[in-house]
Amino acid sequence: MSELAISEVTAIPRRSTPENTQPQSAGRILIIDDEAEIRESLETLLQLEGYTVVVAENGLEGLAQIGERAFDVVLLDLALPDKNGMDVLAEIRLLRAQQAVIMITAYGTVENAVRAMQSGATNFIQKPWDNEKLLADVRAAVARQKAEEENIQLKRALKQRYNFEHIVGKSEPMLKIFDLVAQVAPSRSTVLLQGESGTGKELIAKAIHLNSTRRDKPFVPVNSGSTPPDLLESTLFGHVKGAFTSAVTSKKGLFEVADRGTLFLDEIGTMSMDTQSKILRVLQDRKFMHLGGVQEIQVDVRIIAATNVDLRQMVKEGRFREDLFYRLNVISIDLPPLRQRREDIPLLVQHFLQKYSEENERPRRRITTEALRPLVSYSWPGNVRELENTIERAVVLSSDSDIGLDLLPDHVVGRGSSVPVMDANAGATLFGIMEDCERRIIVDMLEKCGWNQTEAAERFHVPLSTLNQKIKRLAIEIKKKSREA
Repeated sequence: MSELAISEVTAIPRRSTPENTQPQSAGRILIIDDEAEIRESLETLLQLEGYTVVVAENGLEGLAQIGERAFDVVLLDLALPDKNGMDVLAEIRLLRAQQAVIMITAYGTVENAVRAMQSGATNFIQKPWDNEKLLADVRAAVARQKAEEENIQLKRALKQRYNFEHIVGKSEPMLKIFDLVAQVAPSRSTVLLQGESGTGKELIAKAIHLNSTRRDKPFVPVNSGSTPPDLLESTLFGHVKGAFTSAVTSKKGLFEVADRGTLFLDEIGTMSMDTQSKILRVLQDRKFMHLGGVQEIQVDVRIIAATNVDLRQMVKEGRFREDLFYRLNVISIDLPPLRQRREDIPLLVQHFLQKYSEENERPRRRITTEALRPLVSYSWPGNVRELENTIERAVVLSSDSDIGLDLLPDHVVGRGSSVPVMDANAGATLFGIMEDCERRIIVDMLEKCGWNQTEAAERFHVPLSTLNQKIKRLAIEIKKKSREA
């Protein structure tokens, strides 16, 4: 399902430093190990990379530190003098369920480390370790942790301010839609949601309802496309006993069920012309009759309609009533496809990983850096619904905590990616990957537009000032040959 965000929520931090330079605030790391030499070695290595490091020499001391402050990553030794590392991991999970933990194991205890990962550890390193690999693992864990924390902050802020649940994202197109939803929700006006399949039209309809004065009344969805035409009118308007052959009893329609609430008419473009005329009458007069009935029924229902087809074109072709279109199109909200808001993909991935890990009663699954790249660059013709199905499949098929390329469908991994593979050991992080994808998408569009920034902004459906800000932040060099005057 599609998801939203607001401008007040903390944005994903951006790196303005060179590609191989560690940012000043790299993250906070806790090292729990009883060997002083190990602690000192790790502390020095991580501090040189810009991390803030706290050390603990046993399990109790480490748990106390976790109880006092938040850490991006915990490096936990499996063999501790006072507690078994597995027991400490279990207690960390009780204190901070989403805490990223990398296990430290000596040679010969790798099986224990694998069991730890099955219990929710993020990764494990083996003594003696390779510094570059260790740093790459820490960077990846910190990036995932920050993305998960931002996801939680986004949803908490949205729920507290707007009563929006299950909402994730931060892209500018969705911010605009969110602002529009906030303005529209308190009114009585009819709303028309337009967008490709899988962009989350029903979620937006629910958001409008939950933020309206009708929030305590029913929200009733009906999919016009999946309901046979001969049954749709009976479903919407109800019928009296004997109205047709199978009408052995009288039945209320969904307009009555939704009285004083909201009726969501999905795929409204599939309705027959006759049904359209009856919907028009309800919108005009707020009255209708049961099929086979003679008594008019008064209702107070707000209509939110949705379509994935061009209703204006259908009007021109005579397949949709023009008067109904203008009744529905009082306020129109166009939902962008996922390929136009790629920066939301990592947050959506984290959201669906958490959702389906919990639903399948498994330790929290995590996406690897290599697997995230094709997810960000793929075109997603099925939009958020397709992404959700992809992540659900990966979680169900996974045997350990990490989800890699092998668990993604072939068409996602092998198609639609113009982003070159980056070496995980070169320090690629979630944010670096996102910036790299965003940079290449913008450069590609600028090249198609002959480096005309105004035209590129129009194609992206963003203000020119926004595009210029992104070009500056991403250090994109504008070619001197440009079609701009």
